[in-house]
Amino acid sequence: MHSDLMEKAELLLADCCLVTIVSINSEGFPRPVPMAKGATQGCNVVWMATGTDSVKVDEFRHNPKAGLCYEHGGSGVSLRGTVEIITDDAIRSEMWQDWYIEHFPGGPSDPNYLLLKFTGDEATVWIDRQFAHLKI
Repeated sequence: MHSDLMEKAELLLADCCLVTIVSINSEGFPRPVPMAKGATQGCNVVWMATGTDSVKVDEFRHNPKAGLCYEHGGSGVSLRGTVEIITDDAIRSEMWQDWYIEHFPGGPSDPNYLLLKFTGDEATVWIDRQFAHLKI
């Protein structure tokens, strides 16, 4: 059953344009922010582009613990995991998507462009009227 749910979660993530990423602020409170998703792997790895000067980047530098959720059509997945801040030029270029130019006019080498790589290790899943808490 759980592998079936994981496969459905992967398909659900593919259907989503937006995810909500949650950082922890300096006062210990969760700070959810909707973001456009970039590349994904499985149902639990999500790449997102953001600015080096964003509040969430500062929060993830201090505490990489994170949450991420996505939903579509009444089904949803909530993940718990960590965020890596990716500044490597080769990876930034590899993960570049054409529409990022609207936010980073300097292209893949824009100094304000970086990537967040969320990797979830636990999931709460509600898909097709099936509910589960899963370790990934």
